[in-house]
Amino acid sequence: MAKYSLVPADVPPVATRWRTIRTPLPVPESLPILEALEAAEPVSMAGQPPVVWERAEGCRVFDPYGNAWLDWSSGVLITNIGHGHPAVIAAVREVLERPLLASYVFPHRLRAELCELLVRNSPPPLAKVFLLSTGSEAVENAIKLAFTWGRDRGKNVLVSFENAFHGRTLGVQLAGGMPRLKAWIPRPDPSFVQVPFPDGYKNPDTRFALFDETLAAKAIDGGRVCAVLSETYQGVGPDFMPEEYARALRAWCDRRGALLILDEVQAGFGRTGKFYGFEHYGIAPDLVCLGKGITSSLPLAAVIGRADVMDQYAPGSMTSTHSASPLPVAAAIASIKALLAEDLIGHAARMEPVLRDGLAAIVARRPDVLGCLQVRGMVAGIQVVKPGTREPDGATALAINTACFRKGLLMFAPVGVGGECLKICPPLSTPEDALREGIAALGEAVAETL
Repeated sequence: MAKYSLVPADVPPVATRWRTIRTPLPVPESLPILEALEAAEPVSMAGQPPVVWERAEGCRVFDPYGNAWLDWSSGVLITNIGHGHPAVIAAVREVLERPLLASYVFPHRLRAELCELLVRNSPPPLAKVFLLSTGSEAVENAIKLAFTWGRDRGKNVLVSFENAFHGRTLGVQLAGGMPRLKAWIPRPDPSFVQVPFPDGYKNPDTRFALFDETLAAKAIDGGRVCAVLSETYQGVGPDFMPEEYARALRAWCDRRGALLILDEVQAGFGRTGKFYGFEHYGIAPDLVCLGKGITSSLPLAAVIGRADVMDQYAPGSMTSTHSASPLPVAAAIASIKALLAEDLIGHAARMEPVLRDGLAAIVARRPDVLGCLQVRGMVAGIQVVKPGTREPDGATALAINTACFRKGLLMFAPVGVGGECLKICPPLSTPEDALREGIAALGEAVAETL
C-alpha cells in the first residue's frame, strides 16, 4: 500500500453511471484490513491500488464502503467475459451442489467436455490438451515438453525474447527476458538464450535477420534449437511482432526442425479481438500455453499441442494434483461458451478503434511523455517516458495510475521494463459508453498529473 499512500484524504466525490467515489481513499475503515495483510503477507504482495474488493459485476468493482470503480484490470486479464457472469456462477453452483470438488486425474464428464471444446476451437496441429492450474505451470510444462522432444534430436537450446515475461517459477524465469527478475538465480543456464523482440519502440530493429544475427553472435547453431518461445504479445506493452516477422519465425522453426511455442496466457480467449492472439499473424504454433481468461474466474491453465509432442510421457508421469479440478473446469466451459454465444470476441474487435482513437487523442497532447501507444482488441498500453527520451518514467506512470484510482478508474499497478507502462485491459463485455467514460477519466488523470 505504501506507494499509493499519497492519495489525498479530501477526494472529490465522483458520481457517474459507471463510477462512484464517495469516501476518502484509502477508505479509513479499510485500513485495519490493509494493515493485517501487510503484517501477515510478504511485501511482494503489496503494491496494488488499496481497494478492498467486496464484489465485482460486469465491468465494475465494488468495495464495502459505497465506492465503485470502472474496471480496466479484469483482475489481471482474467475476467474476459466480465466479473460474476451468471453462466459461470450457475456452472460452479451446479458442481458445488452435486457435490464434486476434487478429482485428481480420475475422469469426470466436464474434463472431457472442456478438452473437446478447446480442441474444437484450436487450429491444426493443436490436438491434445493438458490442464493445469496457473500460467507459469503451463509454460513450465511446454518448456519440459520441448527439451524432452529435443533430447534425442541433438537439440538442447530454447530461444526466447528479451523483455519477455512468462511467470515466476525457475524454468519460466530462465526463459524470461528481464534480467532484474532473474537476479535470484545463482547462475545462468546456457540452454536458455534470449534475442531482441521486434516491438519497434524499445527495439526499433524489426528485421527478422536480427534473430539469426543474434544467435550467430552468441555462437548458437540453429540446428541445436529445440524450440522458440514467445508471448503472442509481450505483456510489457502490449507489444506485437510485425506479421511478417511472425511468419518468418514460423518458417525458421520449420526449416530448423524446432518447435514454436506461443504463450497466450494473456492473449487468449478473445482479448485481442480474435479467439487466439496468434490468429493476427496467420500462423499456428506447435504448443500454445493458456491461462487467465480461460475461466474468467477460477485458477485454470492449459497446454494444447501437437499429438506427437504431447504424448511423450507415459501414463501417470505427467500429471498435476489439481489438473482438471471440477470447479474451474465448469467455469471454463461456461466462460468459453458465453464468449462465443455473446459475440464478445467480435465486441472486442469493434471496440478496438474506440479505444485506440480515444487513447491516441490523450497521447497526442503530450507525445514527449506518453511515448508509445499499443492497442489490439481490448488490451492497450501507454509507455510513460522522461520528456523527449525513450527512458522509462515509472514515477510518472504511477502518479497517473493513482489519479485514475482516485477518479474511480481501476488499473493494476504499472508494468513494463521500468514500471512505465499503463496497462489497459477492460473486460471484453464492457459497453461502449463505459469504455468512453474510462477514456475520459484517464484523460483527466493525465492532464492533472502532467
